[in-house]
Amino acid sequence: MISDEALMLEFQGGSRAAFEELFARYHKPLYGFFWRRLNNPERAEDLAQETFLAVIRASSRYEPRALVRTYLYGIALKLLAAERRKVSTSNTLGEPTAEPKTGGTPESVLWVRQAMEKLDAPDREILMLREYEQLSYSDIAELLRIPVNTVRSRLFRSRLALKSYLESEAKPNPAQRARAWQQPPGRRGMQ
Repeated sequence: MISDEALMLEFQGGSRAAFEELFARYHKPLYGFFWRRLNNPERAEDLAQETFLAVIRASSRYEPRALVRTYLYGIALKLLAAERRKVSTSNTLGEPTAEPKTGGTPESVLWVRQAMEKLDAPDREILMLREYEQLSYSDIAELLRIPVNTVRSRLFRSRLALKSYLESEAKPNPAQRARAWQQPPGRRGMQ
């Protein structure tokens, strides 16, 4: 199997097949990255596509200093920040915010997602990069431009806070939490 970096260099040299292979490898993970943060499937698809458009536009400037995966998530983070600014600006102009889709009844709303939403934005982001995008500590450090030890300490703090929120939510209504965990496997966890 050809490495991502070799594919990127081939694409830089004009290989359409190399780009198609990179797209096949990373389209779904990037879509998930955006979907989990925006909870809007259409916008998630658009931003995943925009990530690859940015790769096409900047292909001549690509240098294999980092993993292609880190490079793609770096672009994705910048697009996400721009999207959030755009939504924030449009909301200050009086446009209503879209309600997140919850998937139905209150019992089907997953308590992990609710607990994640209680985390500070930087803590939530670092936890999602590690747990959902499966980025290494060094990749996260490079993306966020912080030291690896800072990544470790923030992840530790984020996990403790998440655990605390989950435990406090589980105590008041254990019967409802038990029903939530008895759902079919496709409905469990963060979507």
